Amino acid sequence: MTGNFAPDAPSAPDAPVTFRPPSQTGAPLLEEVRQWFATYICTMTEADLDLLTLWAVHTHVATETYTTPRLLIDSPVPGSGKTTVLEHLSRLCLNAVQMASLSSPALLVRMLDVGMRTILIDEADRSLNPAKEGIAELYAVLNTGYKKGGSRPVLVPVKGGSWEAQEMSTFSPVAMAGNAPQLPDDTRERVIRVLLLPDVLGVVQESDWELIDDPAKELGARIVAWTDEVRDFIRANRPPLPEIVKGRARERWSPLMRVATAAGGRWPEAVRQLAIHDVERIQLEREEGIVQEKPAIALLQHTINIWPEEKNFISTASLIDRLIQNHPKTWGAESAFGKPLTAQRLGKMLVTSFNVHSIRPDREGPRGYSKVSFEKVWRGMGITRAGSDDPLKVTGASGATGASGAETAQLEIPDPLVIPEPIAAFVCTICRSETAFTLQKTDAGMACRKCHGANR
Repeated sequence: MTGNFAPDAPSAPDAPVTFRPPSQTGAPLLEEVRQWFATYICTMTEADLDLLTLWAVHTHVATETYTTPRLLIDSPVPGSGKTTVLEHLSRLCLNAVQMASLSSPALLVRMLDVGMRTILIDEADRSLNPAKEGIAELYAVLNTGYKKGGSRPVLVPVKGGSWEAQEMSTFSPVAMAGNAPQLPDDTRERVIRVLLLPDVLGVVQESDWELIDDPAKELGARIVAWTDEVRDFIRANRPPLPEIVKGRARERWSPLMRVATAAGGRWPEAVRQLAIHDVERIQLEREEGIVQEKPAIALLQHTINIWPEEKNFISTASLIDRLIQNHPKTWGAESAFGKPLTAQRLGKMLVTSFNVHSIRPDREGPRGYSKVSFEKVWRGMGITRAGSDDPLKVTGASGATGASGAETAQLEIPDPLVIPEPIAAFVCTICRSETAFTLQKTDAGMACRKCHGANR
């Protein structure tokens, strides 16, 4: 086993083995790496130096951390030192390679299949422009390679002069530098960001590689030595993160927390604060309109906010009017779509994203939507009314007390009671269509009004 620490004896034959932390923590080494970055890099905040340090070190144990967050080195203006950061990372990270030196994504995948590399991408605002020809293949590599086991099929020659597809690994740490690059959503949600500023006050030193190349590589070698010592500890331990750090955010920050826990000292708390700030920043940007939610998700939140609590059905026209009136920049003529929301566009979003269909309660009345059809989606997506911290209190199909749909379906409905308001989604026992309105009890069970009339 690698490392200078021993496993604790299991309390039972089948109990998992856990590892004691190394007696010598890596906190002093991480502080030294941080000071190295502080000497040559001007960041927006001091915490960004912690982030650079942890990310550089984690590349040496990415296999043990299972996921590897993409690092975005961002700045508001050119000349802030983004390329300089990549130069330092190339000496401190695991087997770094500049993407500019590779001829194609296929070559990158072949290289990664041989062994782990840290990919460094400069001028990401141009080299990763979504409109660039052939960029989809590179994004596929970047997005699949953030988690251990990620792979892409690559054509390889076989005997007889033919070709066959072979799955090759794409798992690798990636650092991207650019001026606010326009990354796709699925790439951005895997990213943690460091923000640089121009050194207008002259507080950082110039990176004169003729003088500092050897010291940088020596520091990199010490990182290798320490990560080799704690590799098994990092693999065996999954320290907790704050409760609000969930889902994709947890995948971003868990690798750095594992490194920080192995190092000890102030570093675990530093990661906790970085992760909380990251989650809160994304939420604030979403609230301020900087980060745009997908239209279908915004539609869910807006519908629950504008839906009249006492109504179990709302016509399509009324729903659209309410959406436009309350959110004109999203659904009105001012929207990015360039024209007001239409019934066709509304229906397409609801059907394709959530399988919510419009209905016509009255044969001669308007089409619209039942609250029943929205409630399961609201619950499943964790959507609540604005200003409420409580889970969705269901009305209509599940009753004012939040009873489940299954409980509602078991309610006794005396014959020949007609239910004037939609209170549940039932399946007609005759035509098998789902309905949420004007149900009548027959000998065969619950029937829609059409079938009930035909079978009198």
